[in-house]
Amino acid sequence: MKVEGRLFRESILLNVDYVTYEDETLRFSKELENALILLCRKMDIPVPLWLDKNTQEFAAFRQTVFFSEQFSQKVEFERFQFKLCNE
Repeated sequence: MKVEGRLFRESILLNVDYVTYEDETLRFSKELENALILLCRKMDIPVPLWLDKNTQEFAAFRQTVFFSEQFSQKVEFERFQFKLCNE
């Protein structure tokens, strides 16, 4: 699976990055979790807290948005968009 991350402050796009993660031995949800962790490491940001609203958004739109309040550490952006890319 290929995922995309975008960091925003106000309406300004600060950074875009991608990772590809494949492991057919894992369920989709675990594969997605591992891809999110790898993407956060690559973008040098903490891993956000995944809430029910993120599950609902991701199930409906194949993407979700994490706001700065969902991070355990102070971040220099307002939102992090996490998206599953079409392959």
